[in-house]
Amino acid sequence: MELTIHQEILLYAFILAAVMGALVNKTNFCTMGAVSDWVNIGDTGRFRAWLFAIAVAMGGLILLESTGLVDLDSFELKDLRPPYRMSNFEWLRYVLGGVMFGIGMTLASGCGNKTLIRIGGGNLKSVVVLVIASFFAYLMAKTDFYGVVFYSWMNPLSIELGTMGMGGQDIGRVIAGTTGAEDSINIRAITGGIFVALLMVYVWKSADFRNSFNNILGGLTVGLAVVAAWYLTGGSKGQEWLESTSFMDTPPRGVGAQSFTFTSPMADTFDYALHITNTNFVTFGVVALAGVILGSLLYAVIFRKFRLEWFHSGRDFLAHAIGAVLMGVGGVLALGCTIGQGVTGFSTLAIGSMMAFVSLVFGSALTMKVQYYKMVYESEASFAGALITALVDLKLLPSGMRRLEAV
Repeated sequence: MELTIHQEILLYAFILAAVMGALVNKTNFCTMGAVSDWVNIGDTGRFRAWLFAIAVAMGGLILLESTGLVDLDSFELKDLRPPYRMSNFEWLRYVLGGVMFGIGMTLASGCGNKTLIRIGGGNLKSVVVLVIASFFAYLMAKTDFYGVVFYSWMNPLSIELGTMGMGGQDIGRVIAGTTGAEDSINIRAITGGIFVALLMVYVWKSADFRNSFNNILGGLTVGLAVVAAWYLTGGSKGQEWLESTSFMDTPPRGVGAQSFTFTSPMADTFDYALHITNTNFVTFGVVALAGVILGSLLYAVIFRKFRLEWFHSGRDFLAHAIGAVLMGVGGVLALGCTIGQGVTGFSTLAIGSMMAFVSLVFGSALTMKVQYYKMVYESEASFAGALITALVDLKLLPSGMRRLEAV
C-alpha cells in the first residue's frame, strides 16, 4: 500500500525519534544531568555535549537555508511550529516559562526528553511525570488556561518588532532591521556561523570532552536529528505536505515546518488520547514522543538495562508531581523545553529561544543549589537562607549576603 505524504512524514519522524531515543539512552545525554554535573561537581562534559548539539543543529540549519534546501521564512506564522522567529517578542514568557521549566525538570528528575528516555528504561515514576506534565501542557495549549492566567498581563509587556522595522526575532532580521541592511538571510548565516565556531571552539578545547565517546555521540545524535527533522518538514517534502493537506475539510493536525520538541507533543498526545479513534490527532509530535520511548525501550531491553523503578516515599512523589506541573506549564509558556528551545529553537537563531535556554539553565541550577544546601544543613537552613546562599554561589548576589557556609 502506497503511503500518503502525511503518513510518510510521520513514519520518518517516528524512525528518527526512535534512533534518537536509543542513542540518547546509550550515551546518557541529559540536559538536567548536564546542569547538575556543572553546578555540583564542576564537570562540564555533558554540558558541552548539549552545546555541541546546539552547534550541530544551528550549523546544519544554516547550511540547509543557505543552499535553499529549507526555507523556513516561506512558511506562514501558523505553519512554523512553534513560531520561533515571530515578530511579537514575548520576552517575559521566555524568561518565566524557562525558569519554571528548569525548576520543574530538576524536581522531576529530568526534562521532557529524559522523561521519555526513562520511561523506555522502565522508570514508572517518569510515567506519572509524563501524565501530569501532559495534562498541564494540554491545559496551556488547548484550552483558555493560558489566556486567562498569563496572556492578559503578559501580552501588553511584549515588544512588536514589526513596528521597529524588524520582520522577526531571529538575529538576521534584528541586525538587518537595526542597521538598515536588506539581506537578513546572509546576515543570519554569517552571525550564525560565528556562533557555531565559538561553540565548537569552547566544546572541543576540553580534552575530557574529546576523550568521551558518549558525549560526542550524544550531542551529534541530537543535533543531527533536529537538522533531519527540519529538512523533512521544512524542505520540498514539507511544502508538499502542507499543500496536500491545506485543501482538506478536516486536515490532520500539526502539519507544518517543525523539528523536535517535547512539551507541546505531550499536549498533543493528551489531546489524541481524548480522541483516540481519530487519526487526524496523530501529529508529528505524537509520533516523535512515541518513537523516543520505543527507541529507549529497545536499547534498554537489548542491552539488559531495563529496570523498574517507583517512588521511594510520598515526598518523592510530591516533588515529581510538582515538577511535572511546572514542566507542563513552563514548557508551553516558554514555547519549548531543553530540546525544543535549547536546541531546535536555538538553531533558528531566535533571540527568544536563547533567552529561554539561559532561563531554564538558571532555574535548574538555582533549584539544585537550594536542594543541596537544604540537604546538607537539614533543619538548620531555612528556605530563604538556602535561596540567598544559592544566588551568592551563582554570583548573582554579593558574597557578603551569604547565609550559609559554602560546602
